[in-house]
Order: sequence, then structure tokens, then C-alpha cells
Amino acid sequence: MKKFILTIVCLLMSALPLQAAQPGRAGAIDWSVKQKWNLPTEPLDFVQSLDNKKVFVLGADSKVHIYTPEGKTLGSIPVDKDVTAIDIAPRGESLYLISKTAKTYTALDISVTQTIDITGAPFLGNENAPVTMVVFSDFQ
Repeated sequence: MKKFILTIVCLLMSALPLQAAQPGRAGAIDWSVKQKWNLPTEPLDFVQSLDNKKVFVLGADSKVHIYTPEGKTLGSIPVDKDVTAIDIAPRGESLYLISKTAKTYTALDISVTQTIDITGAPFLGNENAPVTMVVFSDFQ
């Protein structure tokens, strides 16, 4: 009988930490600021791509501002002043706009052009061609 009571007491003692972690009870929440940057306009809505490469912010200036997660500006897209909400495709390749007052839905294809410095890189063809194709390959 003593072993049974001792076993019950041990089980109850081991359950106390679980009871303290139940929802509804006060506890500590650890958090820290990962990123913070100033915006050029009042933000109305935002969304971040699932691959964490782009942040889209709908501003009161009737533009969707596109940033890197570190706050570097990639560009902006002018939108109608009636746009009240935005959403994106998972990788940010499409932007969706909603206007309550105009009762419209608009879908935009998005691509970000990046400049690659190829100074001193080997090339084939006309050096002054209007378009340059870059091939990334592993030289190991």
C-alpha cells in the first residue's frame, strides 16, 4: 500500500510542471525584434512571401512597396487609390489587389529585375549587345 501511495505522489509531483504550462495560466513569453525599418508612407496592409524573400506593403500613397526582409527597397507599384487590401502568391510572383469601394479584384504578375555586375567576366559574342545572358555554373 505504501508503494502504491508513493507511486501516486510521484506521478502527481511529475504532473505539476505540465499543469503550470496549460493554456490560460500566466507565463513568460520570450521575444525580440528581428527587423524594423521606416516606411515612406502610412502602411495600410502588408504580406510577406512564404519563401521570406519579399515583403509587400500597401501604402496610403496608392503604391505597393516591395522590400527585402532586411528593409532594402526593391521597388514600388502604383495602384488605384481605392485598393484596401493585398495578398500574394506563395513566392511573391503574383500580387492580388482588392478594392471595396470599386468592388474590384485585380491580379498582377510580378517580377523583379536584378542587375548583375559582369565586369571582367569572360563572355562570348558582341561586347556591346543590348541583352546579356548570364550562365551560372559550378567550376569546382
